[in-house]
Amino acid sequence: MSTIIHPKNHPLLRHHFPPKPLPPPPHPSSFSLPKPKSHHRQILLSSTTSFSRLTLSNPPIANDINSLLSLLRLSVQYSDADLAKSAHACSLKFQEDTHLGNSLVLAYLKLGLFNHSFKAFTSLSYPNIVTYSSLISGFAKSNQGNKAIKLFMKLRNEGIEPNEFTFVAILSACIRVLELDLGFQVHGLVIKMGFLDSVFVANALMGLYGKFNGGLRFVFKMFDEMHQRDVTSWNTVISSLVKEGMYEKAFEFFRVMQGIGSFRADFFTISSVLSSCEGSNALMNGKEIHAHAIRIGLEGNLSVNNALIGFYSKCGSVGDVVALFESMPVRDVITWTEMITAYMEFGLVNLAVEVFEKMPEKNCISYNALMAGFCRNGEGLKAVKLFIGMTVEGLELTDFSLSSVINACALGMDAKTSEQIQGFCVKFGFRSNVCVEAALLDMCMRCGRMADAEKMFHMWPVEQDSSVVCTSMLCGYARNGQPDDAISFFLRCRLERTMDMDEVTLTSVLGACGTLGFEEMGEQIHCHALKTGFVSDLGVLNSIISMYAKCGNMNGAIKVFNLMPIHDVVSWNALIAGHILHRHGDEALSVWSEMEEAGIKPDTITMNLVILAYRHSNLNLVDNCSRLFLSMRSNYDIEPTSQHYASFVSVLGHWGLLQEAEEIIAKMTVEPKASVWRALLDSCRIHFNTTIGKRVAKHILAMKPQDPSTYILVSNLYSASGRWHCSEMVREDMREKGFRKNPARSWIIHQNNVHSFYARDKSHPQTKDIYRGLEILVLECLKAGYIPDTSFVLHEVEEHQKKDFLLYHSAKLATTYGLLMTKPGEPIRIVKNILLCGDCHTFLKFVSVITRRGIFLRDASGFHCFHDGKCSCKDYW
Repeated sequence: MSTIIHPKNHPLLRHHFPPKPLPPPPHPSSFSLPKPKSHHRQILLSSTTSFSRLTLSNPPIANDINSLLSLLRLSVQYSDADLAKSAHACSLKFQEDTHLGNSLVLAYLKLGLFNHSFKAFTSLSYPNIVTYSSLISGFAKSNQGNKAIKLFMKLRNEGIEPNEFTFVAILSACIRVLELDLGFQVHGLVIKMGFLDSVFVANALMGLYGKFNGGLRFVFKMFDEMHQRDVTSWNTVISSLVKEGMYEKAFEFFRVMQGIGSFRADFFTISSVLSSCEGSNALMNGKEIHAHAIRIGLEGNLSVNNALIGFYSKCGSVGDVVALFESMPVRDVITWTEMITAYMEFGLVNLAVEVFEKMPEKNCISYNALMAGFCRNGEGLKAVKLFIGMTVEGLELTDFSLSSVINACALGMDAKTSEQIQGFCVKFGFRSNVCVEAALLDMCMRCGRMADAEKMFHMWPVEQDSSVVCTSMLCGYARNGQPDDAISFFLRCRLERTMDMDEVTLTSVLGACGTLGFEEMGEQIHCHALKTGFVSDLGVLNSIISMYAKCGNMNGAIKVFNLMPIHDVVSWNALIAGHILHRHGDEALSVWSEMEEAGIKPDTITMNLVILAYRHSNLNLVDNCSRLFLSMRSNYDIEPTSQHYASFVSVLGHWGLLQEAEEIIAKMTVEPKASVWRALLDSCRIHFNTTIGKRVAKHILAMKPQDPSTYILVSNLYSASGRWHCSEMVREDMREKGFRKNPARSWIIHQNNVHSFYARDKSHPQTKDIYRGLEILVLECLKAGYIPDTSFVLHEVEEHQKKDFLLYHSAKLATTYGLLMTKPGEPIRIVKNILLCGDCHTFLKFVSVITRRGIFLRDASGFHCFHDGKCSCKDYW
C-alpha cells in the first residue's frame, strides 16, 4: 500500500483512475462490503509504479486535500480499509478541513468500521447534518440503537436541525431498541418541523408503530393521511398486518395495491404476502402469489424463493419444496437452512442431515435449525450431540442454541444430562439471560427435578416479569402428576397477580382440573374463558372438551364440541378419547365417521384412538378394526407404531382372539415393546389363558427394561410367580437408574378440597373414622359374599398379612371417606392414578349393593360405574 500513497504517485493515480460515479450504496441491512479482489490491488500497484517512472516532478500528496478525497472514494469503491486508514493518517498533516473530515467519517462507515468512524467524528469541530445522519443510521443498522439515540440527542443539543434522512435514521434506532416513547416524541418533532409530508419519514413512523402491539391503528391512521405513497408504504402496512395475524386483511391490501396499477410489487411485498398465506394455511392464495412473482420477473429473486420454500414447507408438499430448491439459480446460506427446516417439518430427518452436510457454507443459524429440527422430531439425543460438536468447533452459541439443547434434554427426560447442561450454562454465564433461565426451569420439570425447579423459581429476580415462569411451573406440576399442586399454585398466583391468564395458562389449568376430576373448578375456568374471550382460541376449547370428558360429564364435552365454529384434528381426537374413556365404543366410531365425512385428515393419535374404540363396541367388529389397521399406510399415510400394535392386540385379546394377537406380534417388522406384550398379557389374564400367558411373560422377562412401567411389569411378574429375589433385583436396578414408581393413589373432591389416600395411609385428619367405617363396610361385604383375593398382593408375606394389605388399599379408603361425607343416595366420585386392582373392583361391586349408592371411579383404563353389584366395564379393564 505504500506504493499507492507515495508522493510521486498521487497525480498519476488521478490520471489512471479518472473520476467515476460512486458505486451503489450497500444493502440497507448490512454495511459489510465484499473483500477487495486481488487483481484490483495488482492493477493499483503495477499501474501507479509504471506511470511514476514517466513523471518528472510531482507535488507531494500532503499538499493536496482533493487527492485524499479521491483516495477515500477509491477505498470505498474497492473495499480497501487500509487505504482509508492511510488517507486518514495523511490528513492529520493538514489543518482541520470540514469536508475532508466528514468524508472520512462516511468512508469508514461504508467500510463497516464503526469505531473508526465514530473516533473520526468526535475529532471534528463542525460535523454537518449529513455526517450526523449517516452515523446515526450506521449505529441503528448495526444494532447499536442506544448509541444512535445518544448521537441524535447530541445533534439536538448543538442546535443542528435534523433533515428527513436524520428522522429516518433515528426512527430506525427506535425500532431496533423498541423505544416507543422516544418514537412518539420524534413523531411530534417531525410534525413541528414539517417533515410529515416526506414519504420516507412517514414510512419510518409506520414501521415504528407496526413493531408494537396495539400500534396497528396508528399505522392505518398515518397511511390514510399520506398525500403520497410508495411501494414501501404498502409493504409496511402489509407486514404490520401479518405481524398481528390479520392474514386475510394483509392479502386484501395486496389486492388493492395491485388494483391501483401505479405500484409494482417488489421482493419484500411478495415475501410478506407469502407469510400471510403461510400463517392462514392458504395454499391456493400462496400459489397465486407464486405465479404473480413469476409474471413480474421475480422468479429468480433469492429472497422471494427463500420465502416460497418456507411457504411450501408449511402449506405444500415436500415435492413442491424440492422442485423449487432445484430450480433456484442462486442459493445462499438462508436457502440451505430453509431446506433443513422444510425436511424437518415433513419429518424427513435423514434428508435434512444430508442437506446440512452438503452446505457449502454453514453458520450458527444452520446449526440451530438442525438442532431445533431434531427436537421437533423427538431426536433429543442427536440434538445434544450436535450441540457438543458446536462447542468443540468453537462456533457461536446464541440464546436459541442453548434453548434448543435445553429442550433436547427435556425431551430425553434424562436428569443427569440436564444437570450437566445446567452446569454449562452456569459456568459460562448464560443464566443471566431470562429466556435461557426460563428454559432451564422448564427442563428441570420435564426431567422430574421438581425440587430444583422450585429452587430456581424462588430465586427468580424480583425485577423480572415472572408470568412466563409461573406458567412454566403450573405446567410442570400438571405434567409431573401433581395436579392438586398445580391448582393450588394457580390460585396463589392469581391472588398475588403474578400470572397472566393467557391461552397456555388456561389450557394447563383445565388439564389439571381434568386429571383431578375437579369439575367445579373446571367450570369456573370455562366461565372465565367465556368472559375474557379466550373461547375463540381452539386450544382452549379443545382443553375444555377434554376436561368435561375426564370429569365424567360427557354431555358437557359434546355440547362444547357442537358449539365450536371450527374443529381441528385435536378437537375430534378429544371427543373420541372422551367416548373411549367412558367405554362408549360405538359413539366413538360414530364420531370417527363424522370426522372422515368432514374431510379432516387423521393423525397417529386419531388412529390409535379409533382402534381402541373397537375394544368397547357392543358388537364384535374385529374384522372392521383389522381392515382399518392394515390400511393405515395406504389410506392415511401413517406408519403403525408400537402403540398402534398394542391397541390392536388389546382389541383382539378383548374379543378372545389370543392366538391371532400372538401371530400379529410375531409378524411385527420391529422389536415389540413391552407395551405390546403387556396388552396380550392382560388379555390372557381376563380370559384365564395361562398357556399363552406364560409364553408372553417369558418374552417380557427377557427384555431389558428402559422405562419405569416396564420395570414394574417385570418386577410384578416375578412376584406373581413367587420369585421374590428376582423381583427385588429388578427394583434395585430401577432405583439405581433413578426411576421411581408412582405409588397408588386415590382421591375424592369434597367441598372444593382434594382428599388423597395411599395404601395403609393414616395421614388424613379423619383417619380413625375412615378406618372404623371401612372395617364395618368390609364385614358387611363379607356377609354378602365378598371373598378377598390375595393374589393381588405382590409382597412376600403371610396370608393373613396379605388380607390386611388388601383391606387398606387406597380405593377402599377413598370410597369409605366418600360414604361418610356425603348424603345418603348421593353418588361417590373417585379418581385413581393407576389401574384398579381386581380385589378392589370386586369389593366396590358389593359396596354398591350394600349402600345402594352409585360409585363412579376413573382409573388408568377409564370409567367404572358401579350400580347394584355390576360395573360398566363388564369386568374387562
